[in-house]
Amino acid sequence: MKKFLKIVVVLIAILAVVFYFAVYPKLDLISGFAAKSVASGTFLDNRPLEVIESGDNDIPLVDLAQNAVDKTGQFAVSSVYGIKARKAIYRPGLGATLIDDSFDVSKPYEVPHRNFHPNTSIPYPYGAGAPHDSTFSNIDYALLQKTVAQAFDAKGEKSKRTRAVVVLYKDHLIYEQYANGFTKDSRLLGWSMTKSLTGTYFGILQYQGKIDIRKPAPIAAWQNDDRKKITLHNLLQMNSGLEWEEQYDKICDATQMLFQARDMAAVQRDKPLIGQPNASWNYSSGTTNLLSGILRQQFKTHQDYLDFWYSSLLDKIGMHSALVETDMAGNFVGSSYGWATPRDWAKFGLLYLHKGLWNGERLFAEDWAKYVSTPTPTSEGRYGAQFWLNAGGKFPNVPREMYYCSGFQGQMVAIFPNHDLVVVRMGLKEDPGFDFNALLSGIVKSIKK
Repeated sequence: MKKFLKIVVVLIAILAVVFYFAVYPKLDLISGFAAKSVASGTFLDNRPLEVIESGDNDIPLVDLAQNAVDKTGQFAVSSVYGIKARKAIYRPGLGATLIDDSFDVSKPYEVPHRNFHPNTSIPYPYGAGAPHDSTFSNIDYALLQKTVAQAFDAKGEKSKRTRAVVVLYKDHLIYEQYANGFTKDSRLLGWSMTKSLTGTYFGILQYQGKIDIRKPAPIAAWQNDDRKKITLHNLLQMNSGLEWEEQYDKICDATQMLFQARDMAAVQRDKPLIGQPNASWNYSSGTTNLLSGILRQQFKTHQDYLDFWYSSLLDKIGMHSALVETDMAGNFVGSSYGWATPRDWAKFGLLYLHKGLWNGERLFAEDWAKYVSTPTPTSEGRYGAQFWLNAGGKFPNVPREMYYCSGFQGQMVAIFPNHDLVVVRMGLKEDPGFDFNALLSGIVKSIKK
């Protein structure tokens, strides 16, 4: 018996050491991810806690968190076995923000002024009315429906984890499907699809003559070293040469920024140069949040910055469900925290399909769409300017012209310029676990040119 107890004690000691060195350093990030996810899902999409825990937070290690929601106080708290508790607060107009102990929750805050005037007399996608009930003779609807249906799990399965698919063709909604518990009105997190929104604001400002992306980035801290050579163009293409590590299954620059930083725009700003601009492609959420901070500098007041994101784009094209959340410093988290319904995400794709023209009004120059879909040097045809590309053949049976917004766990807005087609897929599994090649190629095949 004594020998058995000694073995048990040794095993417990080993487990404790493993926990301390392998898991304990991650607890702050685990609790932070969980609290932020619970607060956003609860207050932005009215999801029950059990749905968030079994869906959004069903991620290794994150699923260790215990979560609680205070709907009266509008916040969520998460911890791992009572250790490293983190809190995320909800503020109408700004969404959920993960805070630390120094954040003053009683301090007044500004919110974006929104223009909520959906026109129900105009059919979706240009208005808020019911979509046209029309059919196209060149569409194989049986193949289309079969292809989309295969992207969803059968009852009881949990392998594909698709929540929504929306297909627009020639400005018409030709098909959509939603997983159980989700509808056309469900707000879904785009994760890094938000980067494509952030990049678009530079296209809008450039079209308005208020910024020149070919000029050096306006960052005072870079003026005394080689970083002064970095242009906005380099930042938009993720080709600055700045140090950055982005790997979501470990403690790294990206996870520390999203779940610990007060000012996310400052994290990439303070990194050293380790490569050459225009020759060192490196995907970086920090770069996009730095771009969000640069956008903030273009306005006289914080209120103007907040308003611009909606008045110039989101509300302009009727993405009234859209909301981009802010960090503790009041910056939009342009890398990751954009929410919208699948139909509204499709509107964003449609704007690019029409090269910046929305219902007769031009938001950015026609050549901006070409700019964002032109391969970044050294990216092997995978990346443009805050958009991903299929130019390198990532999806072998999908037209190379396709470019797309892409987010964690397989969020996608795919734009097919030569096919007059936009496809949105939202879910909880990404490539290679989810077969985007089959979904996208099947939809294209269902439309005869």
